[in-house]
Amino acid sequence: MEWLYDLFVQHRAASSWAYATRAYLLMLVGSTIFADKIFTLVEARYLLLFTDLDKCSGYSWGAAALVTLYRYLGDASMFSCKQLGGYPTLLQLTPADVIWRPFEDHRAWRQFDELCLYRGCLKWGDTVRPYLPDRCLRQFGYKQYVPSPPLDCMMATDIDVGWIGYHQSLITVIRPTTLATTPSDVEDDYLEWYYCVSHPRLVPPHRDDPREVPIPVYDAGPSDPDWARVSTLIHRYLRQVNAEEEDPQFADLFEALHISRSH
Repeated sequence: MEWLYDLFVQHRAASSWAYATRAYLLMLVGSTIFADKIFTLVEARYLLLFTDLDKCSGYSWGAAALVTLYRYLGDASMFSCKQLGGYPTLLQLTPADVIWRPFEDHRAWRQFDELCLYRGCLKWGDTVRPYLPDRCLRQFGYKQYVPSPPLDCMMATDIDVGWIGYHQSLITVIRPTTLATTPSDVEDDYLEWYYCVSHPRLVPPHRDDPREVPIPVYDAGPSDPDWARVSTLIHRYLRQVNAEEEDPQFADLFEALHISRSH
């Protein structure tokens, strides 16, 4: 990285703008979206991305960053891994820092939701990772249902062909669901499935037989949009302060939450 920076300064001083630009861009991606655990080096193969500087703006940099981050998150999930590679800043953005509906002015020409609801494999270089929006449908405004089994990207032979038919994938993803009326909307059998396959609580080990984890029963969401907004705000605050319904100081708020959900 230091050598790249010196090279950038050298070519900039000599007005060799194309060389200076390539050095800067290689340093930029090597320290952000394509960063690895070394942090002081960057792979030279990324330089091929900047062969034609006029085409760089047309590349799908977001997809490449996503594949790289997925790869390092997969590595970090292994017990033997002690450090997360990639660009963890992408995981530390607050909701206010994220543009949840980008390119609003271009929806007539480019259907953002359709592209994001593609279910299949993403490829960047020699890295292939599954992209499964059916596991987080509430981010797209749909009711969450029990998702299909994860893809085995090792069996993906031609990702380009799969991407060409992404419209069929879109139909497969949204056909079983409908638009959500509240952020917590899920299909009837989803929570039961989730508590069976996930780890909702961390508990100390017991010598006796493992106890069954209770599945919470949630109130039905309000049908009125104004009450739905009130319900969402109350629920968000209670989660932020880790409130328990048994705590007397939050009794009035929980009562208000139940009242708002009944309208």
